[in-house]
Amino acid sequence: MTARAVPCLWVLGVICWELLTPHHTEVVPLIAAAPAIACASGGRRVCVLLLGGASLLFALAPPTALEPDGEVEEPHAPLVTCCAILGVVVGGYLAAGRKMRLVRELEELRAVAAAAQDVVLRPLPARLDGIELAGGHLSASRGAAVGGDLYEALATPYGVRVIIGDVRGHGLAAIGTVAAVLGSFREAAHEEPRLGGVLRRLDRALERHLRARADGECPLDSHVDEEFVTVLLLDVGRDGEVTALNCGHPWPYRLREQPVGPALARQTAPGEVLPPLGLFPLPAELPTARWGSLATGDTLVLHTDGAEDARDAQGTFFPLRRALSEAAGAGPLVPAAVVAGVRSALLHHTGGRLSDDVALLALRYDHCPLSSPTALTRPAADAHRA
Repeated sequence: MTARAVPCLWVLGVICWELLTPHHTEVVPLIAAAPAIACASGGRRVCVLLLGGASLLFALAPPTALEPDGEVEEPHAPLVTCCAILGVVVGGYLAAGRKMRLVRELEELRAVAAAAQDVVLRPLPARLDGIELAGGHLSASRGAAVGGDLYEALATPYGVRVIIGDVRGHGLAAIGTVAAVLGSFREAAHEEPRLGGVLRRLDRALERHLRARADGECPLDSHVDEEFVTVLLLDVGRDGEVTALNCGHPWPYRLREQPVGPALARQTAPGEVLPPLGLFPLPAELPTARWGSLATGDTLVLHTDGAEDARDAQGTFFPLRRALSEAAGAGPLVPAAVVAGVRSALLHHTGGRLSDDVALLALRYDHCPLSSPTALTRPAADAHRA
């Protein structure tokens, strides 16, 4: 509304100026700018035409209506002013039409981009086989919902399997690698009985993707030889036992509910860390870490290094552990509230200026699976007939 009022205020200002200033002051030509202002502010062709018509009527008004002593102005002055107004109206009308077409194209491209980004980094279900889930992502590239960070959680016949990772670099240039890794995980998680088999499938998929990029001529692929992905794989059994494989990724935080005061947050570091995928071949023996069983209400918060490395204007690192405790609060933990609280604190700490992508994933174990274990091993058609 403010943008549309600007050209009207301009016309009113010129009229008042003309009426209140001495008769020898020529300000009527300034009204020719009204259609241009309408085009720049509102962008609607109707506004340009209406402002142009009002400007022409004002420019063609009889001199005696504006001049207090009845002095007649130069005979060619109104004609010059009207020509200027007509020129501005025609130019503004054409520019407004082009602007509206570009706006419609931009809206369509945004809709396509949002759909594509939802396919790559699709929203997580609120609950998955007895585990409450919530995820969030912040991209360092303005206007992008997906960057170089990835996460996914799947209910499989072997338990709930979770991945979180970070591709070298950030923003739109890393989306291809993110799609390759997530696509491989979504297939391997259901087919590989052991977590090590899933990791090896991811390694082979990344190798094929990087080889294909190296054979192409995309300008974004100038550092293919230096590409790597940090990955943390988790396997949460139905009894709450957690198995993990870590390839250069930060270990998650474990939150424990407290009846009084904020939840306790401590970072887990239970096992050996392998190099990121893409740098070196995987060893023959993979160091799988076993954390024991989660208690009811225990929450794991997985994150990428963008959360811990974020800084404010003074260079102070983001206090992730304190933010987790404050976001969790007292009483039962809510994964969505934890993710939203950390996200808000992170944006406040950095002033909204992120130097790297950030991904957060919270999992709360509550011993209440909604589906039977056998439902995951049968085809959907058989399940309906049962």
